[in-house]
Amino acid sequence: MDTEARAAEEGSPRPRRDRRRGGGWTRRRFVGAVAGTAAVVAVPSPAAPPAGDGSPSEESGPRAAAPARKPSGPRPLYLGTYTSAEGGGTGIGLASYDPESGRITGSGTLTGVPDPSYLTVHPDGRTLYAVDERQDGGVTAVRLADRRVLGTRSTGGAGPCHLSVHPTGRWLLTADYGSGSVAVHPIDASGALGERTDSVRHGSPPPGPGQQGPHAHQFLTGPDGGHVLAVDLGTDTVYTYRLDLTKGTLAEVARAHTRPGAGPRHLTFHPGGRYAYLANEVDDTVAVCAYDPRSGRLDIGEPQPTGSDGGTNYPAQFLVTANGRYAFLANRGHNSLARYAVEADGARLRLLGTVPAGGDFPRQIAFSPDGRLLFAANQRSGTVTVFHVDAGDGGLRPAGEPFASPVAVCALPL
Repeated sequence: MDTEARAAEEGSPRPRRDRRRGGGWTRRRFVGAVAGTAAVVAVPSPAAPPAGDGSPSEESGPRAAAPARKPSGPRPLYLGTYTSAEGGGTGIGLASYDPESGRITGSGTLTGVPDPSYLTVHPDGRTLYAVDERQDGGVTAVRLADRRVLGTRSTGGAGPCHLSVHPTGRWLLTADYGSGSVAVHPIDASGALGERTDSVRHGSPPPGPGQQGPHAHQFLTGPDGGHVLAVDLGTDTVYTYRLDLTKGTLAEVARAHTRPGAGPRHLTFHPGGRYAYLANEVDDTVAVCAYDPRSGRLDIGEPQPTGSDGGTNYPAQFLVTANGRYAFLANRGHNSLARYAVEADGARLRLLGTVPAGGDFPRQIAFSPDGRLLFAANQRSGTVTVFHVDAGDGGLRPAGEPFASPVAVCALPL
């Protein structure tokens, strides 16, 4: 593997608060820039929280979204890229897609946002957020009504690679790959970002095999709404924090460790909220995890295959259908999309097979809001491919020709 970020702070019993800027982050960014049998595993069912305990899962937690009403007319699509990479784009790509055919039509670029490699949208649909994946990391807010940049805030770390909005719409969560840190920013009524309210650098455990430091790769909200989880590839750990919804501060409550050298990258929850699926980038495996919404504790199950047939492969991202029956995994290297049947109310994954991704190095995948289309951003080929999703058996069928998009690393259909 390529050179990692700076060495982790070892020996600290807990992550320490750190607002310094981190070191290099070349592996995360450029791992995709150079050319290059069914199984069932169950995990123990977590105990259900007692009724009426006042936990966020009962009052403020997000619910699994029901499929949206059938859309009509073109829908917006935003595309992430690296503006500083050779052959990269010049900003956030602007496009639209036909919700019936899946055909994409380009409409220009929103400039002024450097290296927008990951995108997300506010729950009210009015504001777009992008990471600025650079050494001096930042996050940028864009008002969608007139595509006005509302400003950029420093994450306090290096190489931010993932961001998400808390379901309340009040907090932005960011993962810094280069510095192995996570940050929280407040969101005001206009959608603009305030100065970060907290940041934590993952100082322990020591880096896993082949790693030189922590590498936070994802920061997302648990189904209960009160816990947020940080997936760190460098330390082979998923950290759970309780988020203070008034102050925007973090308090660690649990850690879950993969096997050494797994390199966890991306976690996706089942709609039922009691199980999640983890993609391990380095050892080319996935795992089913049990989740306790009361404590925020995650229990990681045994490794399972990705469908890559043993070749060089870096699993990237999981998606789960809204009905919780099927899951999809993007395989970079094998250049495929793996399809799993989800069984036992989310406790088991059964690999059904793979289909070609239609592009080289599918870095990120996303559903359309109604779940009828799946978009894959293919980094090396600089394309976005679209698939129809069969509601009955979860089958994927290509929807037309790939759409050219420079160094495509993120596709966000709205």
